[in-house]
Amino acid sequence: MNKIDLLYGFIFGIVAALLGTYLFITFYTDFTFASGLQILKSQGNLGKVITLGAIPSLAVFGLLLSLNKEMMARGVVLAVIALAILTIFI
Repeated sequence: MNKIDLLYGFIFGIVAALLGTYLFITFYTDFTFASGLQILKSQGNLGKVITLGAIPSLAVFGLLLSLNKEMMARGVVLAVIALAILTIFI
């Protein structure tokens, strides 16, 4: 059960980061999501936007800790680490 909770936390962390990235691109730029990804990648700013998009993962982490779901919270931390490694290579 612990590995399943870790996987759920990882998925929650990735989904929260994708949602944050989507919200950032749609509200703070003049682009649609798909064209915004392409333009930001060509400018070399996609890693920075993904990093800003990971901020909602903090809320998910705090929520899981308040619900005593420590293994899921570890999965969220693992997702943030994976996103940090991903932004190095983008």
